[in-house]
Amino acid sequence: MDFADFDKRGYPTVAARTGYAEGAADYEATVAAGLDQPLLERLTSPAWIKFTTAVDLACGTGRTGVWLAQRGVRHIDGVDVTSEMLEIARTKNVYRDLQVADVAATALRSSKYDLCTMVLADEHLVGLKRVYREAARLLSHQGNFVLVGYHPFFLMNGVPTHFHRPNGVAVAIESHIHLFSEHFQAGADAGLMLMEFRECIIDEQWLLTKPKWRKYLNWPVSFALVWKCS
Repeated sequence: MDFADFDKRGYPTVAARTGYAEGAADYEATVAAGLDQPLLERLTSPAWIKFTTAVDLACGTGRTGVWLAQRGVRHIDGVDVTSEMLEIARTKNVYRDLQVADVAATALRSSKYDLCTMVLADEHLVGLKRVYREAARLLSHQGNFVLVGYHPFFLMNGVPTHFHRPNGVAVAIESHIHLFSEHFQAGADAGLMLMEFRECIIDEQWLLTKPKWRKYLNWPVSFALVWKCS
């Protein structure tokens, strides 16, 4: 669904490549850690320490790569559409290889990875089928695809992914609303099996990292899906 039907703020909107290029330097200082890391830590189905090779789709500045490396994943490749984000990711020294590419059409070898991740990016994709097929292609037998996303509840309440320019102007990054049924169908069509589904609710602990979000107390803010390649 088109986010424009739910937009309540009317921010000027730019494409994901443009927006993340412009906001790359400030991304890590502004993104809420509670969006993704608590969910990753709550997942029980992925055996992180057993993964030796991983591909981090939409790796951005490398936050997820660092998290994976801290849990023992040794060989991590990263893909992102924005070179400015990849330059920051490169400084983390956790990626074996980084490439600028469409996350749904990489040049990486098939069946090469034990783990595929995509964190806080699905809302910028017009559709989900291509990226699920790509994840399935990249995974080895019994590999896991872990997707963490911005909750569609927030988008449907008119709160887009956005950043602020130095002059204070808020700019939205092009977003699309994907219901969970769309995720399920895209994964099933790609031959993946859903193993785990979790949602993150904004609570008092969450607000410690982003106190200005108090008006969203008890809203579902993000979600995590774990898929297994058959």
